[in-house]
Amino acid sequence: MDSSAKPLAGRVALVTGATRGIGAAIALGLAEAGAHVVALGRTQGALEALDDSIFAATGEHATLVPLDLREADGLDQLGAALHQRWGKLDILVGAAGVLGALTPVGHLDPKGWDMIMSTNLTANWRLIRAMDPLLRASDAGRALFLTSSVAKTHRAFWGGYAASKAGLEAIVDCYADEMENTPVRALCVDPGAMRTKMRSGAFPGEDPMTVPAPETIVPYIIDLVRPDREPPKGVARFKERGQESASLG
Repeated sequence: MDSSAKPLAGRVALVTGATRGIGAAIALGLAEAGAHVVALGRTQGALEALDDSIFAATGEHATLVPLDLREADGLDQLGAALHQRWGKLDILVGAAGVLGALTPVGHLDPKGWDMIMSTNLTANWRLIRAMDPLLRASDAGRALFLTSSVAKTHRAFWGGYAASKAGLEAIVDCYADEMENTPVRALCVDPGAMRTKMRSGAFPGEDPMTVPAPETIVPYIIDLVRPDREPPKGVARFKERGQESASLG
């Protein structure tokens, strides 16, 4: 692959939720576009499988970080380690998330609510907090977080997940506004319906072959994080024709 086909050559990219679904597809795609990928996930074995795929495609290894996003001290330590090794972070992709129970709001279990919020909202705030100095040190820092259509549509039984994504969009919008006069750009990305384990849990009767594979969004993500392009403000929505059901990010 020639240099013109590697628009992210020399960039350092941190991807959370990198062991499966959209996160794994993005991690591999960023590596193929030339970035060095720092892959964060909870399972060492799944991270090693991702690294095998990255090495097979690029001849380079990723940096693997087995960590539960809800371990706030671990995120702070990761920020310090990235600073020591590279002194910057060019790309941050927050792809980790949990669906939680689809149930009436009055039936939500407090522990389940806390899990949804700690993973989908609080962990991403802590991620921004830990990585902000590194993103500012980049000549064109890019921070992307996966959201969902239910952050706006507020569907019945989706209260916990919808609230977490609405909160995520709000905090990312605030951060983006704060970064207006810096080289950092932040936004949320609604991937639309994708063929993932999370979606199969939400729509068990759906034929997975009727929705796009996660790999289809990768070129779009690469365009959003390129240093020579200005991403849109707010929520960027990636839609494939025929998608009408709720998106999950």
